Amino acid sequence: MEFAQLIHYTEEDYYNSPEDVRAELIDGQFYDMASPSRMHQEILGFLFLGISSYIRSKKGDCRVYPAPFAVKLFEDDNKTIVEPDISVICDPKKLTDRGCTGAPDWIIEIVSPSTASHDYIRKLKLYADAGVKEYWIVDPDKKSVYVYHLEEDKFEVTTFTFQDKIKANIYEDLWIAFTELPT
Repeated sequence: MEFAQLIHYTEEDYYNSPEDVRAELIDGQFYDMASPSRMHQEILGFLFLGISSYIRSKKGDCRVYPAPFAVKLFEDDNKTIVEPDISVICDPKKLTDRGCTGAPDWIIEIVSPSTASHDYIRKLKLYADAGVKEYWIVDPDKKSVYVYHLEEDKFEVTTFTFQDKIKANIYEDLWIAFTELPT
């Protein structure tokens, strides 16, 4: 009896995929990404604008990128490339023409019903292993924000709601007031 062979894709396959296909490559497997909802895009725009305005006002060196933006978390791993909803990178040496190589300082994922376990489980472990300093999971359905802050080698989590003002741990004075989120 023969067993089906699992195909392992690489960075080359990722960059050669059709431009209209949205997928992430994790451990050699492609994971399709659903088209974002209007609320997803509202939250993405709200966060991107707030974070980029803050960085610009402080004349900071960090850069913020919305999806689609390729992040190769591990330099020597050609089988994992993710596209976080928002990536904040403070080390310019990590930026390439294709995106980012190395762990961003801060990643935000906005959960869609079809990707929830992907964001809550698979990516949480992946981002912790890569050394992402801060990871936010924004859940529009639950109106919750889970803030994971890397302490030594593991994430500590704090849960907030859309009624809260949330401090970004990688900055001393950046607060995001979810009460100002357009609905």
